Amino acid sequence: MRNTSNPTSARPDPAPGRVLGSGVHTGTVALITGGGTGIGRATALDLAAAGAKVVVCGRRPGPLEETRQAVARLGGSCLVVPADIREEEQVSAVVGRTLAVYGRIDVLVNNAGGQFSAPAEEISLKGWRAVHRLAVDAAWAVTREVAVRAMIPQRSGVVFFIAFSPRRGIPGFAHASSARAAVENLAAGLSQEWSRYGIRSVCVAPGTIATEGLDENYTEAELKGWERSVPLGRFGRPEDVSGVIAFLASRAASYVTGTTVVVDGGADAWGTGHPAPRSAGPPRSPDDVP
Repeated sequence: MRNTSNPTSARPDPAPGRVLGSGVHTGTVALITGGGTGIGRATALDLAAAGAKVVVCGRRPGPLEETRQAVARLGGSCLVVPADIREEEQVSAVVGRTLAVYGRIDVLVNNAGGQFSAPAEEISLKGWRAVHRLAVDAAWAVTREVAVRAMIPQRSGVVFFIAFSPRRGIPGFAHASSARAAVENLAAGLSQEWSRYGIRSVCVAPGTIATEGLDENYTEAELKGWERSVPLGRFGRPEDVSGVIAFLASRAASYVTGTTVVVDGGADAWGTGHPAPRSAGPPRSPDDVP
């Protein structure tokens, strides 16, 4: 999605392209949650193009099969495992199936997630739990299963978590941004604990990425406002993020762990780009403060 009325849209917009050599990830097996669409699908394609065998899981078989076919057109190998990773037994089944077919897991991309926009006071406990269950609980369930059954025994691996940018909180997304902050901290903590096993842990924080969900869930006015807040003058593409993940998963990034890599066109440096929220009423007297 691009806003052609935005003056900054005239800036150079280089076409995305894969920059890693076709053999960079030969011998690598990558498991990608939410691999049927968006960043997950783009990551599967980038890793496969560089020689990795990829496994994609998600709740909808249709998009997963489309990813498999796209990988096949690249000459790569892709295993599809439909699953709801919020369910512990299905997490175990995904990892077991991957190990049965490929024998190892070298890269885990915890891409699956979901959120909705709402004022903080309107987010019910059910809605809060739904977002955190997928972004935090499920990501941890997959990470632990992969670590215990594959990466720790083989003494190698890299785990990716997906956060949000801007990293200082996003209006309308108190539930989602707090969940992503949790996995950002988790990446840092695991790097300290699991480095002794040769496992790296990295968080990638994309800004607003132009995927199908944007046009489906947000108004044109909201999208134009967000785009104006990006110094590079455009939304990101899934390939802008997947290329970074593919590089960070390679040996060239073997000394990168415990950090967050921001991929947002400069949005985090600028801030949210939104006007300050209006007060709900006149300021209280200091005497009213408990």
